[in-house]
Amino acid sequence: TLSEAPAGARLPWYGPPMAVPSMASARLMETWAHGQDVADALGVTRAPTDRLRHVARIGVRARDFAFAVRGLSAPVEEFRVELTSPMTGELWTYGPEDAAQRVTGPALDFCLLVTQRAHRSDLTVRAEGPDADHWLDIAQAFAGPPGAGRRAKSDGAGGTR
Repeated sequence: TLSEAPAGARLPWYGPPMAVPSMASARLMETWAHGQDVADALGVTRAPTDRLRHVARIGVRARDFAFAVRGLSAPVEEFRVELTSPMTGELWTYGPEDAAQRVTGPALDFCLLVTQRAHRSDLTVRAEGPDADHWLDIAQAFAGPPGAGRRAKSDGAGGTR
């Protein structure tokens, strides 16, 4: 089990080896994403919780991987990501405050995007800067080859579930 792994251990996975806390977060992300698949298939709407912070963190940390898996060089410049908590409205922030490349929006929408459970045009996640804009088109929080993503359901106006 993960609790028995030695401190500082890195565990093999489909992508690069992962630290134990990251491995736990990744399994949470996969469980949440596949749970969303089930909810969508049944036509059920799930109430998002602040546990999405784990999914969001993996999505942010996987930025460079999303570029690399497509044979692209990741931008050198750091990004600022500002996501609004689904429960409290608290702002979850990642990256330097003064970054020119920015991503903003509801945490739920960001998580649906990086797990490729919804198309970008159906969500209200926004990018400022060409590199951030490109990232949102290719974002993926999961290891392995790029996924095909979801087809757009809307006319591109954006909107949360």
